[in-house]
Amino acid sequence: MNIDPIPAFDDNYIWCLGNSENNSAVVVDPGDAAPVLSHLKKHDLKLTAILITHKHWDHIGGIQRLAELYPGVPVYGPRDETIKGVTLKVGGGKSVGLQGIDAAFVVLDVPGHTEGHVAYLGEGVLFCGDTLFAGGCGRVFSGTHAQLYASLKKIASLSADTRLYCAHEYTLDNLGFATWVEPESVALKQRIQRDRASRKAGLPTVPSTLKEELATNPFLRCDVQQVKNAAEKYAGKQLSNGDAVFTAIRNWKDREYD
Repeated sequence: MNIDPIPAFDDNYIWCLGNSENNSAVVVDPGDAAPVLSHLKKHDLKLTAILITHKHWDHIGGIQRLAELYPGVPVYGPRDETIKGVTLKVGGGKSVGLQGIDAAFVVLDVPGHTEGHVAYLGEGVLFCGDTLFAGGCGRVFSGTHAQLYASLKKIASLSADTRLYCAHEYTLDNLGFATWVEPESVALKQRIQRDRASRKAGLPTVPSTLKEELATNPFLRCDVQQVKNAAEKYAGKQLSNGDAVFTAIRNWKDREYD
């Protein structure tokens, strides 16, 4: 199984899971059909399934066109969100077998960015949509801060070697904010240098690994004293738990950085 990024819009990644032995492919969050169709044609692949993480337009906009061109293709999506074109609703614990690419994924409920956001875990990778970004996390839209913090803790409990495939090229911007939170972090400075070089070379900064997110992503480090201190300084008060620390730094980024 090969996993390739299909750039879309200004900064989206549609992920394509391809099997060159039988020319099958699965795509994750096809916000636009055109680049998907171009990629499939270029690599002589046939679409056999679609995985959807959440309801936002830049993740679902291509479903209808792809379904028209590949009639009967299964479209998996979150059970707790209404998404036109989803044919198989899934939630936490559901196993999704993708026969065309000979892979299986377990669905994780990871709400917060939206109320029913899901992620797909398997084969040593996690397709996490907009819940967790490289160096950051999604904004809270139709979910809650408490939900998103719990979802991030769930992801943080996975194997440190898990490769994280998020849906946007936001990394350098996210790491810029991370330096506000932990300005003395050597690991963070090293990561920024590496990821700047990747972008200068025209390469994506994702996937990242959970190990490096745990070392540099402030939203996964709410129990680290330096992050807690920074959050309390911003909030102007003591914060009693990780949930409160997370909410403070998410609000800080929303209001003063983005």
